[in-house]
Amino acid sequence: MLRTVILNIIRFVVGGLFIFSGLIKVNDPVGTAIKLEEYFDVFSSDIAFFFEYFKAISLPLAVFLVVVEVALGVMVILGWKIRTVIYLLLAMIVFFTFLTFYSAYFDKVTDCGCFGDAIKLTPWESFYKDIVLLVLILILFYFRHQIRENSSRWAMWGSLLAFSLAIVLSVAAIRNLPFIDFRAYKKGVNIQEAMQPSAPLQYSYLMEKDDEVFVFDQYPADDSYEFVEMRLNNPESLPKISDFSVWNEEGDFTDEVLSGKKILILISNVEKMSHKSLDKIGNLERAFRGTDVEVKLVGASSDDELKRVLLENGWDISYYLADATVVKTIIRSNPGLVFLQDGTVKAKFHHLNTPEPDRAKKIFE
Repeated sequence: MLRTVILNIIRFVVGGLFIFSGLIKVNDPVGTAIKLEEYFDVFSSDIAFFFEYFKAISLPLAVFLVVVEVALGVMVILGWKIRTVIYLLLAMIVFFTFLTFYSAYFDKVTDCGCFGDAIKLTPWESFYKDIVLLVLILILFYFRHQIRENSSRWAMWGSLLAFSLAIVLSVAAIRNLPFIDFRAYKKGVNIQEAMQPSAPLQYSYLMEKDDEVFVFDQYPADDSYEFVEMRLNNPESLPKISDFSVWNEEGDFTDEVLSGKKILILISNVEKMSHKSLDKIGNLERAFRGTDVEVKLVGASSDDELKRVLLENGWDISYYLADATVVKTIIRSNPGLVFLQDGTVKAKFHHLNTPEPDRAKKIFE
């Protein structure tokens, strides 16, 4: 009896964590795909070249993984096909544990993306979390024949519903934007303020003298101490945004972009850019000509590529360059639109949801 209770508790803990982790990533499958690309980049250079080819299918792979994660979490709780589910859970957690260990030990991917952008874990924290899950799943595996399988119709339909709903939500998030934006550039954030520390940064200085280590709040004036390390005491006060910058061949235009009313057309990769909504974006650009709202093109590509985009679409606007990671972090759409007023994010749009000029003008009212 006690063993049954413990196994049921473990099932609910494991299932709940898989559902929670999966739903956060279902909210942003494009972000999960970006994280997979990071792993494939590392694996292609460190393990085998063929991982490079997986980058082309990172998005469908991301959708598959997050949908399966949610479905397995529901199935282990409901008990439907429980023995098969336990095998699949074990395979997934072994895979995830390998990824997090590789990230932590070799310091390759600093954020595993286990809980998307909602909860940031260090590589070692992610690894320890997976170790705990691995132990719990191994317990279920060992006692799998003592867990009663639920073959009822409601358990089957509940599992199928979870699977279907996860697919629908994933596709909706891809074709629009994440339902909940956990990133630093979400609506309402002032980018300039987010680039500043929330409090004065406090450091400690580790110094060595006569084989003994001392800690100082300020760098000692005594030259007999040898510097060892400088540590940040309040990392929670670090700026939420540290890498936003735009520029072109004429110089840096970060401050200019963060002042006044701006509509940024963001392109993370010209070659992979969707052309479906360029006409609507063009209508928006023309509607704001001669107004106090400036439309700018910001892209993570070469000058020539961005000039070609402007020429081919007849956009009479300036262009700026930006880091690809920053552009992908700002918006999960290629291209995408961000409305700024004095550096504050007023609105963000997937290119499929490009607003009509009348609606766009109301955003700045």
